[in-house]
Amino acid sequence: MHSARESSPGRSKSVGLGLALVSAVAFGGSGVAAKPLITAGIAPLHVVWLRAAGAALVMLPVAWRHRYLVRRRPVLLAGFGLLAVAGVKASYFAAISRIPVGVALLIEYLGPALVLGWVGIVQRRAVSRAAALGAVLAVGGLSCVVEVWSGLRFDTVGLLLGLAAACCQAGYFLLGDHGSDEGDASPDPLGVIAYGLLAGAAVLTVVARPWNLDWSLLASSARMDGTPVPAAVLIGWIVLVSTVLAYVTGILSVRRLSPQVAGVVACLEAVIATVLAWFLLGEHLGAAQLAGGAVVLAGAFIAQSAAPARPPSAPVAGGRPEAAGSKAPAGHGTAAE
Repeated sequence: MHSARESSPGRSKSVGLGLALVSAVAFGGSGVAAKPLITAGIAPLHVVWLRAAGAALVMLPVAWRHRYLVRRRPVLLAGFGLLAVAGVKASYFAAISRIPVGVALLIEYLGPALVLGWVGIVQRRAVSRAAALGAVLAVGGLSCVVEVWSGLRFDTVGLLLGLAAACCQAGYFLLGDHGSDEGDASPDPLGVIAYGLLAGAAVLTVVARPWNLDWSLLASSARMDGTPVPAAVLIGWIVLVSTVLAYVTGILSVRRLSPQVAGVVACLEAVIATVLAWFLLGEHLGAAQLAGGAVVLAGAFIAQSAAPARPPSAPVAGGRPEAAGSKAPAGHGTAAE
């Protein structure tokens, strides 16, 4: 029986792009659900902690199933938890306490550009012109979506914190692809996510101090553009959709595409978040934001044309894939299914 790695390259690319889009939509919906909770009185860091801790509980059975990863890949699991789960959000919330939200969001989404730099300079691998052009267009479009010029002021610490968030986001894509060229020895992405969420939740527990949370707020309602919505429903959305589904589809898309291409497609998250806020929170878009969204879409479309075609694993005697001695090109990893 053929494995998922032996599917046609074209189909694998299409599935990867579809997963990347689902991940962008899922991540993009987090702000729409979180803002009513914050307005209702729950501190932003407490919302982040509830998100990570709830997702960690959901993924606990998966972590138990892949407990061997703790022994085999402890550095990968710790790095994913510190960077991809705790680092991104903690750095971002610290940044917006000193600089405008739009500026912080734009700096965070320099992550895909940092991935391109890491791949080209550190790993010394070729970066296609399409991926580079797509990243440039995406960053330019994002500056319009978040209206980076609105309330812009220079704050060295705030900018450094935003850059830290960008570095953590780049780490998410690079760690998501880590070990994907090892064939059957590749770490299961679901196990990596499960332990990453556990590690991230542990770090955020120290940072957010949830024992100061007013737990009675979780049993009340929050208002979404004037409509009361149970806080538990919003938290459930943040945990199940904007965290579990978002991370699972995100890391699977990285395994099927490459960190640099999946990173550029992920820039759509900011556009999706802005559009959802328009429809669900009544935060209307201006002409510059609409134009910026179109530029981001163009950048993502150009970048996806650089998506690598995953070659099928060459079978050997007995129908098994090639031995680990011949690794697939980096970024052409497998997705556990």
